[in-house]
Amino acid sequence: MNGLDPRARAVATGVLLAARIVYAYNWYDIGGVLPLVGTRFGIGTVELGIVLTSFLLGAATFQLPAGYVAMRWGSRSTSIAALGVMGSFALLSAASPSWIVLALLRFGAGGGAAFFFAPALGLVTTYYPSGRRGFVVGAFIAGFSVGSGVGLFASAYLGPILGWGFPVGLGGALLLGVAAASWLLLPSTPNETRTPVRGLWKESLPVLRSPGLWGIAVGGGGLWGGYYIAAQYFVTFAHAVHPGWSLVLAAAAPTVMIAVEVPGGPIGGWFGERSLDMRRALVGWGIVAGILLAAVPFLSLAEALASFAILGFSDGVTFTLLYLLPTYLPPVSGNRVALGLALENFVQILLGSAIALGFAFVAAAAGYPIAWGFAAVATVAFLPALALARPPARSSSPTAPQAG
Repeated sequence: MNGLDPRARAVATGVLLAARIVYAYNWYDIGGVLPLVGTRFGIGTVELGIVLTSFLLGAATFQLPAGYVAMRWGSRSTSIAALGVMGSFALLSAASPSWIVLALLRFGAGGGAAFFFAPALGLVTTYYPSGRRGFVVGAFIAGFSVGSGVGLFASAYLGPILGWGFPVGLGGALLLGVAAASWLLLPSTPNETRTPVRGLWKESLPVLRSPGLWGIAVGGGGLWGGYYIAAQYFVTFAHAVHPGWSLVLAAAAPTVMIAVEVPGGPIGGWFGERSLDMRRALVGWGIVAGILLAAVPFLSLAEALASFAILGFSDGVTFTLLYLLPTYLPPVSGNRVALGLALENFVQILLGSAIALGFAFVAAAAGYPIAWGFAAVATVAFLPALALARPPARSSSPTAPQAG
């Protein structure tokens, strides 16, 4: 076990979930005000796509450094510092004088985000042993859904009233506050090992060379891009194609999607940990997501709400399994969990960023129906890579890695 009593474990979980929610708010708050940003700076779909993608590039670029920093200095310290860095850049981005400065500051915020996710999820796996972490990992994934839903809807509501910068700056201020609370309340992990600088490379080689981890990372890259496009671009799409819809009304479909992710995460984690092969669920839900994305241009508002509800449940299950599955690979255990998840996230964000930016270019060149078809194909195109990830041991197996 990890040396934490049940009360300390509950406090740690609550703090991490709160941090995860605020962190997620800052991923999606810009999505609800993209049309306002475009009007403010006089830019179009491609430039807005660059603003969105700059955050993703920052998050992707610093994933592996975050994993190494967590191995050296510990996941707790890395996670708390990340919240402060991300919050500072988010707060500054609200006062951007141009879209280029906004893109650069969003890149910095994405870099801060990279140093939070994998170390924080690594802490979750140290607090809970194998066989008991599936539901909690699902709740952690669901926390992202809660925060992103609030961020998307709140920005769409507050932006027209107070200006696009207000909900963005609010997200930065909340991050700084939760960073302070995490420093005060997040307990230390007495059994967490820290690797000396000279031993980092050798210790990381089993993770970097794991075919299963690479298969999960590449196989989930298309899913990452497809879900991100649905959540971030639907408001802009609806604003252009359905001008009669207000920003709040346009944000309703992705908000429903994000809301339904909440039960999808814990349910997916609970069933996934009891499954002989999580990859089957990943492929099945991935195909469903591709079909729904291809249908987006042809849906009425009511049909979009229903489709995005299914898409949201798919999203919750999928991402829980994508982040739960690596923790049962033998190379990804102990103090290497953060690095393994960081590598996975690096590949998925890199692929997802390319797909999201490609969506913007295709939409500008050929129109939204073709762009949504592009998103659908990209969502399922990388799923065959999951074949590299052999089914993990059952949670009751003695070969399943123990937390901490």
